[in-house]
Amino acid sequence: MAKREEYEAMTEKLLEPIMEANHFELVDVEYVKEAGSWYLRAYIDKEGGITIDDCELVSRALSDLLDEKDFISDAYILEVSSPGLGRQLKKDKDFKRSIGEEVEIKLYKAIDKKKEFAGVLTAFDQDTLTIETEDENTMNFNRSDIAMVRLALDF
Repeated sequence: MAKREEYEAMTEKLLEPIMEANHFELVDVEYVKEAGSWYLRAYIDKEGGITIDDCELVSRALSDLLDEKDFISDAYILEVSSPGLGRQLKKDKDFKRSIGEEVEIKLYKAIDKKKEFAGVLTAFDQDTLTIETEDENTMNFNRSDIAMVRLALDF
């Protein structure tokens, strides 16, 4: 397991009791390097949406646990936030919650000279995602070919 994945998994474990105690959902944890700095990000949600006070509560509790366990050797910036409107879908629970929602799919390699597709998520399994496009075509994608899936933003 890569260092990044190890840090993310360990952080998820630290967050579990905080999430349960506050009836929050842990959407994702990521440990990434951007512009020369490491970031440890936790994305949280709850019914009705997350507030700044919710993020602060989780950030303080998690920060204390991270200081206590001290398993990340690099200097990093801790961020706790809502996943936002155009949230990425990564885990099966994300796909399950998003059945019937419009999604945007970006592929690693083009199909018929297109790398981006949009439609209503109608099904998924371990290997594939299925959407129905605006012109009522059903499209299946191998999950291994998908670079990113996120909820579509309608303005």
